[in-house]
Amino acid sequence: MAVVTFYEKPGCKGNLRQKTLLAAAGHTVQAKSLKTEAWTAERLLAFVGKLPIGDWFNRSAPAIKAGEIVPENLGFEDALHLLLENPLLIRRPLMEVGDERQVGFDTAAVHAWIGLNNVELPEGNIEACVHGPEGHGSCGSHAHDHEEEESSHGSCGHH
Repeated sequence: MAVVTFYEKPGCKGNLRQKTLLAAAGHTVQAKSLKTEAWTAERLLAFVGKLPIGDWFNRSAPAIKAGEIVPENLGFEDALHLLLENPLLIRRPLMEVGDERQVGFDTAAVHAWIGLNNVELPEGNIEACVHGPEGHGSCGSHAHDHEEEESSHGSCGHH
C-alpha cells in the first residue's frame, strides 16, 4: 500500500470522502493544507504542468462558478499566477506518492495509479462539491472558498 501526501482544503467534506476511500483501500494518508503549503511555480507545475490549463482549476470555486475567472481564457503565466496567489483555486486534491503526482480524484485514475481494491465506490462524481449544483450557497454561505471568510462558515455542517 502507498503513503499518499494529500493536499486538501481543510474541512472540505469532499476531500474527507476521498481520504476515507484511500484509507479503506489500505493506504496511509498524510493530509496537508493547500492554503498553508509554500507553493512555488516549479512545485505546482510538477502537479499540473502536463494538464490543459482548464484542468488546473477547482470548478467549484465561487469565482469560477460566477464566471469571474474563466480558466480556458487564461494564458499559462496568468493561470499560474492566480493559483499561486489563491491556492483554493487549485483543483483538489493534489496527491503525491514518491515522485508520482495526481490532480483531482477520478476514481478510475486513482485505482489505476495506486489501487482502490475492495472499496465500495460511491455513486456519481467523488470530485464534485458535496453541496450539489447550488454550491456552497445551499448552506447559507456564499464564500466558503475565500480563505479570510472560511472560519466563519464552519457551522453549516457541510465542511
